[in-house]
Amino acid sequence: MQKGHVYLPAGMACRQAGVSIYLAVVIMAAILAIAFGISTIFLGQVEVNRSMGYSVIAFYAADAGIERILMNRANPSNIAQTSLSNGATYQVFVTARGGSCAAQNYCIKSIGKYKGAGRAIEITY
Repeated sequence: MQKGHVYLPAGMACRQAGVSIYLAVVIMAAILAIAFGISTIFLGQVEVNRSMGYSVIAFYAADAGIERILMNRANPSNIAQTSLSNGATYQVFVTARGGSCAAQNYCIKSIGKYKGAGRAIEITY
């Protein structure tokens, strides 16, 4: 026997090669699972940011409805659903004082919508 060499029984070297391939596959599967998890979180955040942008546009559509009513505040009336140039819509409901409206004159509610997001503004005067 030569000094410094280790002799393995027949077939032992092949079993060790199989273990290293198994470990490589397990490590790759773990890395892939982590990558899928991170991408799922990232895509969820992208969707949240997109819907927040839609929400802002819906709010400004509701504001446009309020502004339109205030231009004729002496005799306001309901406004049917109206489309804006960016695709957003608004609808305005006017309630005279009394009943469910505790305002001095009118309660006005404007609802803006854009791509599934909706926001409302309500004023009293």
